[in-house]
Amino acid sequence: MKDKLLLHVCCAPCSMYVINQLLAKFDLTVYFFNPNVWPEEEYLKRLAEIKNFCNSRKMNYLEFDYQPTDWFKFIKGYETEPEKGFRCDLCFLYRLSKTAEYAKANNFDWFSTTLTMGRQKQSFKILETGRKVENKFKIKFWDQDFKKEFGTQISDWLAKQMKLYKQDYCGCLFSMKG
Repeated sequence: MKDKLLLHVCCAPCSMYVINQLLAKFDLTVYFFNPNVWPEEEYLKRLAEIKNFCNSRKMNYLEFDYQPTDWFKFIKGYETEPEKGFRCDLCFLYRLSKTAEYAKANNFDWFSTTLTMGRQKQSFKILETGRKVENKFKIKFWDQDFKKEFGTQISDWLAKQMKLYKQDYCGCLFSMKG
């Protein structure tokens, strides 16, 4: 019997490769928790893509109410931080903490995230945050940098083949271009 892993996902294009990597190792549940994504229309597009992907693969997934107000409160005072700055660190902490908390409360053995796939993300910061959250919630963190070994390129190719919606910014109001 495989260990149960709760995988926090940010979007379908970043998730497909990671999901394929982890399915062989774990009883996997996809967890869409992204209150940072702005505006709500963008959130709904990303949710629809991951939902369709999971449904097509008959995979377990969880989605939660869109509550950006809580996220804005959590990062308050850091709105003007640059990309890759402390605001991003707080965002990782918020989402990974909620993932670990849910995983622990619902008898998962592990938690992980697709956030390391992001081109604009510093994977070492995400992995460091995951390990801190692991210690706080006493649940194992699968700390893999999924960008390595051509993960991003494979994911891009898969997304193109499947004609998935691919956003042009990380997700939060402060990372939007133009």
